[in-house]
Amino acid sequence: MKAIIYFDGACLPSNPGISCYGFVIEIENGKRISEYGIATPNGTNNVGEYVALIKSMEKALSIGITEVEIKGDSQLVINQMLGIYKVKAQNLIPLYQKAKELSKAFKKIEFKWIPREQNKEADKLAEKAYLEYITSSK
Repeated sequence: MKAIIYFDGACLPSNPGISCYGFVIEIENGKRISEYGIATPNGTNNVGEYVALIKSMEKALSIGITEVEIKGDSQLVINQMLGIYKVKAQNLIPLYQKAKELSKAFKKIEFKWIPREQNKEADKLAEKAYLEYITSSK
């Protein structure tokens, strides 16, 4: 089964801050799955991006996706996953390693950077996670 994943992370109200994630999986049969949540209450935007990527790949694998095109607006994460950039930040190394390990489970996987305006739905989900978190914290 094939799918396209859109993932995004956010760090609100500032970076560092509350690290959130969101993703959308568009399956070839027309079905769509989306999820969002808090990566960590004290993190960075890049942590949110990696958690979004990891959670989306875990979900895709759990529903039987074998071929995936993964799209995100984080140049850092996409270029690290493609091997163009090295992972230097210590807090990102375990997340990167987890994402690389998950990527090996797919028969075919492709990473593509997309402009932010093409990733609005995943971005809104990450924001929704933050809004729900701060509302429930009061």
